[in-house]
Amino acid sequence: MALRILRRSFMPSGLRFCRYFSLPSGGGRAFAPPPVVSSRRVVVTGLGMVTPLGCGVETTWKHLVDGNCGIRSLCLEDLKMNGFSRETQLITFDQLTSKVAAMVPTGTNPGEFNEEIWLNSKEHRSIARFIAYALCAADEALKDSNWFPTEQEQKERTGASIGGGIGSISDVLDAAQMICEKRIRRLSPFFIPRILINMASGHVSMKYGFQGPNHASVTACATGAHSIGDAVRMIQFGDADVMVAGGTESSIDALSIAGFCRSRALTTKYNSAPQEASRPFDSGRDGFVIGEGSGVLIMEEFEHAKSRGAKIYAEVRGYGMSGDAHHITQPPTDGRGAILAMTSALRQSGLHSSEVDYINAHATSTLLGKLIGPLYNAAMEFDIEFRLFCNNYLDFDAFHNLLIRIHYTGDAIEANAIKTVFSDHATSGALAFSSTKGAIGHLLGAAGAVEAIFAVLALQRGIAPLTLNLTKPDPVFNDDFMPLVTSKELPIRVAMSNSFGFGGTNASLLFASVEDN
Repeated sequence: MALRILRRSFMPSGLRFCRYFSLPSGGGRAFAPPPVVSSRRVVVTGLGMVTPLGCGVETTWKHLVDGNCGIRSLCLEDLKMNGFSRETQLITFDQLTSKVAAMVPTGTNPGEFNEEIWLNSKEHRSIARFIAYALCAADEALKDSNWFPTEQEQKERTGASIGGGIGSISDVLDAAQMICEKRIRRLSPFFIPRILINMASGHVSMKYGFQGPNHASVTACATGAHSIGDAVRMIQFGDADVMVAGGTESSIDALSIAGFCRSRALTTKYNSAPQEASRPFDSGRDGFVIGEGSGVLIMEEFEHAKSRGAKIYAEVRGYGMSGDAHHITQPPTDGRGAILAMTSALRQSGLHSSEVDYINAHATSTLLGKLIGPLYNAAMEFDIEFRLFCNNYLDFDAFHNLLIRIHYTGDAIEANAIKTVFSDHATSGALAFSSTKGAIGHLLGAAGAVEAIFAVLALQRGIAPLTLNLTKPDPVFNDDFMPLVTSKELPIRVAMSNSFGFGGTNASLLFASVEDN
């Protein structure tokens, strides 16, 4: 029964606060506190990737460090509008302002994604392309980790945490066309299972019999990082011993591209030079290149990995999260959200900021704007004609400061946030950092996972990958604080990967070498 305890205050007698406590029925003793959960160490024991640079970790990594690019021009077939008339397809293609994308190479050759295996068999009718990418990447990661549990207890202690940013928009477009043509009864019974984000995790768990946590994050471009970080927490808390974690995406279709074009997020200046289109941190950047693919990591409790002799790539030392609470797409100019995420990851790790050797930055080649870019450059150079124009029509100094605030968006905000968090370690040139999106574009929900793998490989192999197309660095940089423009061999013991998404969601993952492995 409930025992009512009335607590009086010095407020007027008419105002009283009551607190209620529940006691066990029969008046027995109170419940004991919940058991204390000790945090467990989590390591990476397997990697798998499907990217625009190729299918597989070795193929992708070699192309990345060699400075190759997986971006090409769009063609009509890439829009996935088979249900529409040829005329509609042509009109749609013509109206898209961005005509470049980073697509996964398909075929039967080594390093290509084999659609016959992962997509085209009859039993795969419920599998959309983003799910197939996750299955392919998970298969490689599990083989790399040599983890195929057969005992029931092992299956119950193995889970999946694979998220996606958008899902299968092309399926939605086809379904909408059926409604317009009054053919709704021909809608596939697999329509809903094909578009649900969590079906990537679902199919992985069903294929291998994993009965542990089955989880899927949907946090825009931070999805992959959150999926990995959440998996780490599940292992630390004791919900699982092994987690198949990562992100996947396949949104190169007419509707997705049109949507990002309308939000002025995609590059439009480099349609005739696709391999130059994604230019993180470069002054000539004018928007990101949409990409697709998947990255999957096998996360494992440290003692569990050691006991079975697993290969250990790295340990996850920190997982920082934050929210901008600012704008649906733009980060605050002070970079507070990015700073909070990186600082949180460092605090959890027990490492000092000066011990971080490499950062894989989120930098997406974010839009400067067709008007703001030239105006900003003129303002920075105090162009005489520009100043005369301002004096005639507005306050030059006020407008100059406004342009500077507008300019410091996206890539430059992250660069300044890195300087804030890492201070002299960054500005002295001791901290190596780069954005790999110049080579693979922006993989949206898969970006955080693929780039986390790049950070792990940089740490394991002692090579920091380059930033492609960085020919005229943003004014925020100088000789001592500059992204890598060539892949560089250097001792890397600690590496960070940043991911920031629409809605102001931020995540930072911190990996370190395992000294006692």
